[in-house]
Amino acid sequence: MSTNRERSFSDVLDDIVGNVQGIIRSEVRLAKTEIQEETTKAVKAAGALGSGAVLALYAVGFLLLTCLFALEIVVKPWLAALIVTLVIGTAAAILVNHGIKRMRRVEPRPDKTIDTIKENFEWAKNQIR
Repeated sequence: MSTNRERSFSDVLDDIVGNVQGIIRSEVRLAKTEIQEETTKAVKAAGALGSGAVLALYAVGFLLLTCLFALEIVVKPWLAALIVTLVIGTAAAILVNHGIKRMRRVEPRPDKTIDTIKENFEWAKNQIR
């Protein structure tokens, strides 16, 4: 009585498909774990970055207040406040205008990706023929 029986083609194919599915599931689990780890790192980094940005804004505010107090030595307080406001307002307007001009040059549609997808689609269509 022989225990070595030959496996049918469908059994071998089932094993191959099962193994490929197992590999794909493992890769998906690994990718999910990596993404979760990197997301956690990004959230912590974003928290530190956000806190630093808020403190930087406060620092700029205190710097402007220092400029105001320094100008009050030379001119009346209302004029010192007006000078600081005009300087900061002008700088803000220049930056906003520059940002708007640069935003108009942004192309939100991923043309290169769309072209590549079209090429891949055409290639696949030609392979089927």
